Amino acid sequence: MTILRRFLVIQALMLWQGGFLFYAAFVVPAGAQMFGTEAQGTVTARVTESLNLCGVAALAILLWELLATWNGPRRRLRVACWTILLVGQGLLFYLHRDLTGMMDADRTFVVKRTSFYSIHQVYLIASTVQWAIGLVFTWLMLRTWYQKMN
Repeated sequence: MTILRRFLVIQALMLWQGGFLFYAAFVVPAGAQMFGTEAQGTVTARVTESLNLCGVAALAILLWELLATWNGPRRRLRVACWTILLVGQGLLFYLHRDLTGMMDADRTFVVKRTSFYSIHQVYLIASTVQWAIGLVFTWLMLRTWYQKMN
C-alpha cells in the first residue's frame, strides 16, 4: 500500500503543482503574446477551475500521506504546510468566484475592471505562495520517506 500511496502523491503533485508552474511559466506568456492579455484571461478563467479541482484532489491524497506518516519526522511542519495549502485552496476558490462575477456571462471579457485587477493580483500572490508552500511540503515529505528507509 505504501508504494501505491507514494505513487499517487507524486502524480498528484506533478499534476497540481507542475501544472500550475507550466501554465504560469509558459502558457500564459505565450498566450498573451499571441492573442493578447484579455483573450489569454478568458482561457485562464477556465483553466484555473480545473487547476483548483486538481488542488482539492491533491490535498486529499496529501492528507492520506500525512496520516500514514503521522509519527514521522517534522510532523508539525508538514501539517502546517498542508494546512496552509488547504486554506490557500479555499481562498483561491473564493477569489475565483469573485473574479468570475466581474466578467461577462460568457467570461470573455472583464466588466468591472477597477476591482478585478486588484483582486486578480491577490489571486496571483495566493497562487504563488501556495506553490512555494507546496515545494516545502514536498521537500519535507521526501525527507520523511528517506528517513523511513534508513
